[in-house]
Amino acid sequence: MKSILVSACLLGVPCRYDAQSKPCKEVCALSQKYHLIPVCPEVLGGLPTPRIPCEIVGERVMSRDGRDVTENYRAGATKALELARINGCDTAILKERSPSCGCGNIYSGRFDGSLVNGDGVTAALLKENGIRVLGERAKEIEEF
Repeated sequence: MKSILVSACLLGVPCRYDAQSKPCKEVCALSQKYHLIPVCPEVLGGLPTPRIPCEIVGERVMSRDGRDVTENYRAGATKALELARINGCDTAILKERSPSCGCGNIYSGRFDGSLVNGDGVTAALLKENGIRVLGERAKEIEEF
């Protein structure tokens, strides 16, 4: 059975910054045909749940209270890539807009809810390593 790396919050794990989850029924339904590998790069990188919201500001990941958490995000991304490789994942379905998992659009770094083009730290690393990255609302999910 093919394995797909999936943001754990999309599978109902309460690991988001606000200690909530964002279950996505379309993504959860993929468990009927695929082995879903849950991952939360922020937690893997050593950040607590709940945690202060973070956004990418320039080349760094900053918490809303001004703490630089870039190294936590990089460490979590590296561990997520490791999980993908160990499990033979060539695809990842990640939480949109996240500074870690966002693919194509992420929050602007101004903590005002606005979006900019870009990828989160984990999404970018996975892409750089040949893993197809989709957001939970991607039309391609229907094709699985």
